[in-house]
Amino acid sequence: MDKQSPIKGLVGGAAAAMLLVLVGCASQKAPATADVAVSRNAVQNAVQAGAAELAPAEITAARAKMMRANEALAARDYKLARELAMQAQADAQLAQSKANSAKATAASDALNEDLRVLRQEVERANSQ
Repeated sequence: MDKQSPIKGLVGGAAAAMLLVLVGCASQKAPATADVAVSRNAVQNAVQAGAAELAPAEITAARAKMMRANEALAARDYKLARELAMQAQADAQLAQSKANSAKATAASDALNEDLRVLRQEVERANSQ
């Protein structure tokens, strides 16, 4: 019985270590998967905001990092997947901000042009 007791302890310790490793992997997988999903939505939002036309470099970088994050997720490299997903999300948010800024600038320019034309018409009407 005494000879089996150390073996049981060793087997029990090994089982506990394996359980900790599995729990550790599972705990990394869930956040990485969630981060990839959030980043995917950020890229889609940026595209819907017009980033493909108005911020092509940034949205291209976001898409490339999303692809790499998905590859890392498939390879079970959860740490890399999470890092790439977070970078993709930042790039997508930058692309969306640039697209929104470009649209706001275009709207402002159009409004300024409309005001300029209106002023000319008022001046012309007043000079007659």
